Amino acid sequence: GLFKRNVRMLETRCRITGVERMEHLVASHCKPWRDCDTNAERLDGENGLLLTPSIDHLFDRGYISFEDRGELLISPVAHRASLARMGIETERQVNVGGFSSGQREYLEYHRERVFLEANR
Repeated sequence: GLFKRNVRMLETRCRITGVERMEHLVASHCKPWRDCDTNAERLDGENGLLLTPSIDHLFDRGYISFEDRGELLISPVAHRASLARMGIETERQVNVGGFSSGQREYLEYHRERVFLEANR
């Protein structure tokens, strides 16, 4: 719907897999829908990334996140073998490219409130 259209103004493919076909991509919220303060925030394209369903699953549940400059973060509680089978490079640092200033703000929320850390 509208959120995916708004995200498409900034994103053209899955940052991890490179898939570009829109029918195979999900518009995933950086700051979850339930945590947004307003409908404007819920529909803000900068609050989203286009991801394949398996990558969306990992992002939504906090197993992965991203630094502002695009470095992929992998949670210490994530099962590395499963991530590798889903297309996540686990043996070296991956950079998926930078984000807009708005995306960086929402990603900060994701890192602080969604991303799973070992001592939470």
